[in-house]
Amino acid sequence: MSELITAELVDLDLSAATKDAAARSLAERMVAAHRVTDLDGFLADVAAREAQMPTGLDGGIGIPHCRSEHVSAPTLAFGRSARGIDFGAADGPADLIFLIAAPAGADDDHLTILSGLARRLMDPEFTAALRAGDDPGTVAALIRGEEPAPETGAEPEAGTPEPADVPDAKAPGAEASKRAPSPADDGDGAPFRIVAVTSCPTGIAHTYMAAESLTAAGRAEGVEVTVETQGSAGFSKLDPAVIAAADAVIWAHDVEVREKARFRGKPLVDVGVKAGINRPAELIAEARRKAERGEIAAVPEGGDGPEAGDGARSGAEGAHFGVRLRTYLMSGVSYMVPFVAAGGLLIALSFAIGGYEIVDAKSVADHFVWGQADSWAALLNQIGSAAFGFLVPVLAGYIAYGMADRPALVPGFVGGAIALTVEAGFLGGLVAGLLAGAVVMAIQRVPVHPTLRGIMPVLVIPLIASAVVGFLMFIVVGKPIAALQGALTDWLNGLSGSNAVILGVVLGLMMCFDMGGPLNKVAYAFAVGGLADPTDGSLKVMAAVMAAGMVPPLALALATTVRKKLFTKTERENGRAAWVLGASFITEGAIPFAAADPLRVIPSVMAGGAVTGALSMAFGCTLRAPHGGIFVVPLIGEPFLYLLAIAAGTLVATALVVLLKGARRTTAVPAGEAAATAPETRVGATA
Repeated sequence: MSELITAELVDLDLSAATKDAAARSLAERMVAAHRVTDLDGFLADVAAREAQMPTGLDGGIGIPHCRSEHVSAPTLAFGRSARGIDFGAADGPADLIFLIAAPAGADDDHLTILSGLARRLMDPEFTAALRAGDDPGTVAALIRGEEPAPETGAEPEAGTPEPADVPDAKAPGAEASKRAPSPADDGDGAPFRIVAVTSCPTGIAHTYMAAESLTAAGRAEGVEVTVETQGSAGFSKLDPAVIAAADAVIWAHDVEVREKARFRGKPLVDVGVKAGINRPAELIAEARRKAERGEIAAVPEGGDGPEAGDGARSGAEGAHFGVRLRTYLMSGVSYMVPFVAAGGLLIALSFAIGGYEIVDAKSVADHFVWGQADSWAALLNQIGSAAFGFLVPVLAGYIAYGMADRPALVPGFVGGAIALTVEAGFLGGLVAGLLAGAVVMAIQRVPVHPTLRGIMPVLVIPLIASAVVGFLMFIVVGKPIAALQGALTDWLNGLSGSNAVILGVVLGLMMCFDMGGPLNKVAYAFAVGGLADPTDGSLKVMAAVMAAGMVPPLALALATTVRKKLFTKTERENGRAAWVLGASFITEGAIPFAAADPLRVIPSVMAGGAVTGALSMAFGCTLRAPHGGIFVVPLIGEPFLYLLAIAAGTLVATALVVLLKGARRTTAVPAGEAAATAPETRVGATA
């Protein structure tokens, strides 16, 4: 791996506080090493990949990575953070950050080496050595594999798979676990056999980490696990005889599994790739239970043609249309949210200082008095309004970018600006972004002479696509969308009584179902879209969405306080943090609890969110800020009733969690043994 990382690409004192700042700091080292040709372009590609799925992993690891046309050679940069940086892992911030840069057409040899590194990250001795290293050159050599990880003498943490030998990276589709005698053997002495498929959007890191995690967990359980990695290092199909002999199948994937029909007739566990990394033992146990019950998966017939197995497609291209569409829309929303947050909070502060009439103030460029509060309020309002003016163009531009990369930015922004001109609003921005991406993708498929290829992305494609999108938005679809936007606005303004309550219930359920996932993001995007052209109805929707989103972490925090014995020591510690997360409108604070006990936690918090959303709408609460939690309560219409709605939903969710977990304990732990149950043991856990 000598060509991938050097001492100059290692930062043992990474001072960045956010994942974006960390990526920029490490990318600047790549630029200095002449491995990245365009810093901002590369960082945009990293951010787009991060928008598809957070790259934080349990154990304090962050692995931002992407393929990019701005990378001249496969490169790896490493940073170590003393304070920790949030990359979206369930167990907290990451202190070991690997920025992986792969060219758009990277060769298989380098990608195979990167996949080998991904496997090594599952070895606690390797990560411990990275944390202990004090010399960049030594750490770079350790990552390259030129120096063995020193013996740490530390026992792995509970739940961490034992270190496993790294399989031959040249054979990504043939990673069989070694046989280990165990009670997991079948009655005839043969081990329980599982075949697995792992894949992630870029096929660089998560694919191989999930494979290593499943293999190591299988070895620990005495289960024979053979993994097929459908990643960037290649796609080597499992031997049909191995599949035929398997007792169960595990798919840990975020893109479509290729040639599914091979696995028909087997018990199947179908999860995301991160579950394969973080919960391998649980997946193996679930596969065994399904096999014991004789459950057979209904594997669809479609998608198994020869074309599915050719090459090594990555990213959204390998997913079905619904996944791709969600990825495109979430890409646009992720870039839009900072504009919403900055602009919305500035406008809300201006109202707090100068009142709602401040919107009619003269331009501060012509009239500003340093000693007048109204002048400062007008300044904040006009800055915030300027930021809000970018919402629809940014949404459209980055939806198009997510579909067709940088050549689609110009037509996307142009289409978004036209959506504002024809008063098509937020819906117009969505349509403009999709149109721009589709037009650019169509143009890119047209064969051109080699002499024209250099000017296509910077001149020809933006020119033609902007003209086409402009024509469509002005002449064809703009007015119908504007009419639809107007009808939606009128409907929101006319909501009252039971209709408003029903909408509040629906929004509350969506915010609490997946806690930061697609449904949560859809509800949030619907709310912030209304802030681009605020009305009384859209402000009520924003209030209901934020109130419901605060309920899950607050409810779990309260539950771990009032009934400590129902939760593990780790969950009680997470509960203390959940107070702050919930108060700050960070719904993801409840994810660790939902992951550990989804059947009891998720329905409970959904019920609480529905109550809060309904009450917020019924009380007529309004909110002009898109974020902030309790810290923007002074800016909320009917603030006391708003807090009452949050408290009511929190109490409902808490009561249901305690009731369901208490019932679980009663049925799972005999009365005579309940007193002897250790508090740190998960209550009611069954084998």
